[in-house]
Amino acid sequence: MLSERQEGELGARLKEFEGRAAAVAGVGKDPVNAPMIRHWCEAMGDTCPAYTGPGAIAPPTMLQAWTMAGLAGQAGPPGRTEAFGELLALLDAAGCTSVVATDCEQEYARPLRPGDVVTFDTVIESVSDRKTTRLGTGYFVTTRTDVRVGTELAGTHRFRILKYAPTAGKSRENTPKHRRPRPVVNRDNAGFWEGVARGRLLIQRCTGCGTLRHPWLPGCNACGCLEWDTVEAGGGGTVFSYVVMHHPPFPAFDPPYAVALVELAEGVRMVGNVVGVPYDKVRIGMPVEAEFRRYGTDAGDEGDGDGPFVLPVFRAREGS
Repeated sequence: MLSERQEGELGARLKEFEGRAAAVAGVGKDPVNAPMIRHWCEAMGDTCPAYTGPGAIAPPTMLQAWTMAGLAGQAGPPGRTEAFGELLALLDAAGCTSVVATDCEQEYARPLRPGDVVTFDTVIESVSDRKTTRLGTGYFVTTRTDVRVGTELAGTHRFRILKYAPTAGKSRENTPKHRRPRPVVNRDNAGFWEGVARGRLLIQRCTGCGTLRHPWLPGCNACGCLEWDTVEAGGGGTVFSYVVMHHPPFPAFDPPYAVALVELAEGVRMVGNVVGVPYDKVRIGMPVEAEFRRYGTDAGDEGDGDGPFVLPVFRAREGS
C-alpha cells in the first residue's frame, strides 16, 4: 500500500512517459495480402464482397493485424523502444503486477489493399491517475499507433490496458465454487443482453439487405449497411458443433460440461451450454431449445457479486 506521498511521486513519474515513443518506424512483417484477408473473413464470417476479387480491400478492422509481431515475436514489434518496458517495470515495482486489456479504438483514413507495406509509429498517449476497479487498483495506459503506407496515413489504433494490483481476497482459490462471470456488455451488444434479461433472444437484421447476424455488430457483413433492427428468435435450434470442457478447471463451472455452437431455426449460430442431458450424450444435430437462467440470486447459485443477471443456455429436447 503506497502512502499518499509515494502515490503522488509515482503518478508524477508515470506522467513523464506520456508522449514518449513506444515504437519508431516499425514495418509490418508481411505486406497486406489476400490469404490473410481470406482467413480473417472466414474466421469472422464476414462475406462483404469488397474483400474479394479484383480491387479487393482489407477489412478495416484488420488494421492492427498488419503491425503485429506474430506468435514468435516475444520481444515485441519491430521498431520497439525501451519506453514501454520501462513504464511497465515501474508499475510492477509499485505492486501493479497484473495486466488486462480493456478496449481499443480505431480510426480509418484510407483502405488497405493487397501489396501495401505498412509502417507504424506508436506513442504512449496517456497514463491515468490511480483508479480503483473491481479487479484492483492501478493505472490505465493508452498507446496510439499511427499506421501508414508510404507517407499516407491509413489509420490510427488506440489500445488501452489496466496495469493493476489484484484486490486482496479475490484470488481464484477464494472464489465461491458456483460464482459465474458476468457477460461483457458494450455499446455494440447491449441490446442483445437487454433482451436476454427479459427472456428474449434478439437477432440483428440489416435493414439494407435483410441479412440476420449474430453476434451483434455495428454494420452488416453482407452489404456494409450501418442501419439495423431486430427480430426475436423462437429459441429452437440444433447442435451444429460442440466441445466437452475438461480442463482447465474454473471455479465457476464443474467440468466436464458441454458447450455447443447452436444453429437457430432462423439460421444464425450462437454459443451456449447444453443442459438437460449428460455431457457425453450431446451430439451434432441434436435438437435443443433456448431457456434463460438467472444467476446471483442465492448462495447456491452465485453470480459475480454485483447483482443478479441472466444467461441463455440450450436444453436438449425430450426424446432427442
